[in-house]
Amino acid sequence: MESNPDSKLESEAPVVIDLGKKRRKQIKKLRKGSGKLMDRVATCIQELKSSGSISQSAQPVIIVVKQKKKKRMGFLSM
Repeated sequence: MESNPDSKLESEAPVVIDLGKKRRKQIKKLRKGSGKLMDRVATCIQELKSSGSISQSAQPVIIVVKQKKKKRMGFLSM
């Protein structure tokens, strides 16, 4: 029996979830492992596992999040 090295690389590839730009408070909660963003990540991973895209024992997760710029409230900002 010959194993296909490409299939092994695909199953061990890290999962990348792009959450887009989020508020600082949401990012802090995500780092602590709580909040709406963490729920979204868990849902995505569960969907991938149930569809068979990743193995049931897959662990690596990379989350890409950009912090939104603060809105400045000043005299000239209207």
